[in-house]
Amino acid sequence: MTDTVPYGIPLDRETRYDPPAALMALHREAPLRRLRYYPDGTLGWIVTDHRLGRKVLADTRFKSQLTAPIKVPIPMPQIEAMGDYEGPLPVTPGMFIEMDGADHTRLRRKLTGVFTVRRMRLLEPRVAEIVEERLDALEAAGGGADLVAEFALPVPALVISELLGVPRADQDRFTADAATVMTMTVSAEEKAEASMRIMGFIAELVAAKRAEPQDDLLSDLAADAELSEEEVIGMAMLLLVAGHETTAKMIGLGTMALLENRDQWDLLRERPELMANAVEELLRYVGVIHTGIIRQAGEDFEFEGEQIAAGEFMTVSVQTANRDGEHFDEPDVFNVAGDAKGHMTFGHGVHQCLGQQLARVEMRIAFEHLIRRLPGLHLAVPAAQVPLRTDQNFYGVGELPVTW
Repeated sequence: MTDTVPYGIPLDRETRYDPPAALMALHREAPLRRLRYYPDGTLGWIVTDHRLGRKVLADTRFKSQLTAPIKVPIPMPQIEAMGDYEGPLPVTPGMFIEMDGADHTRLRRKLTGVFTVRRMRLLEPRVAEIVEERLDALEAAGGGADLVAEFALPVPALVISELLGVPRADQDRFTADAATVMTMTVSAEEKAEASMRIMGFIAELVAAKRAEPQDDLLSDLAADAELSEEEVIGMAMLLLVAGHETTAKMIGLGTMALLENRDQWDLLRERPELMANAVEELLRYVGVIHTGIIRQAGEDFEFEGEQIAAGEFMTVSVQTANRDGEHFDEPDVFNVAGDAKGHMTFGHGVHQCLGQQLARVEMRIAFEHLIRRLPGLHLAVPAAQVPLRTDQNFYGVGELPVTW
């Protein structure tokens, strides 16, 4: 650990795909170090390398359920609005990513069987149909379109909606609010209102599923006697929001990375069998989780020679962990044929992303069909003019003007 204590997680990038230079500088100086988390001088910790990142996320002494006062190294008005509140944060029923121990295990197990590799393979034909539908709409736009609005966002939204049983006519009722929930800089009131609208929408769906069950996940959850209505709503909200925003960011930013590295696009045209590997490399390289993963120490203990105090916060920098030269060969090179094994984009440990197999299927099929259908796809504006989003929990492009 060094003696200097920088403030906050750098979010603004000098290049489109590399972590901020200030964040990489922290990584080079010390893999575990103090970080000033809050303007009042509150100190926390940051881990920037691959080995220690995995170690933190596998250590159950670092908790996901947080206790106030909450101090975070990123701008979050809703945290600041909590004022002098102290004690364990109220956890939204069903939102198991905010839980630890038995509560987390009980709820996560309700969904584990749904997202297995085998189940996701059975879903592939339907994902391919949705991707083709969106490519038809993209081509119908007449030779130029916003790839985010026409493809990257609708594909995962349609897939998770179909899995849950959300009618297509109702999908616009949650996509805009989901983006608000994921935006760090909106007020506490705006975020709360957006969350309540999504939960109200899901409550209507749950009531409809109970009255007339369908062959979908929400009907199954609604019929589970071990789950309260509030838990069903919370689990469905988690799946809806996390299940499309993250993958949409990866499809949009991943497409841009391939278009800017035309040799990689052309290699995938020539060798489509590399696509599954390319998805892993994109997940590693483009770095959509730019705010890191925050945990809180549940007790006093020693970690890597440092004394961690109960209540202190630890941030795992996924960006820098995925660029760690101790784990990856040529970590700053984008190579769809390279070895991205062990990347941390889906996290690690008991909270590792439940929907990772679904995300892989969606990305692989989306990129396969996009490259095959529109081999001449290219940016319609200079890359420097493509708007980037650093104000949300997940980094990506705000829009992606393309032509073919």
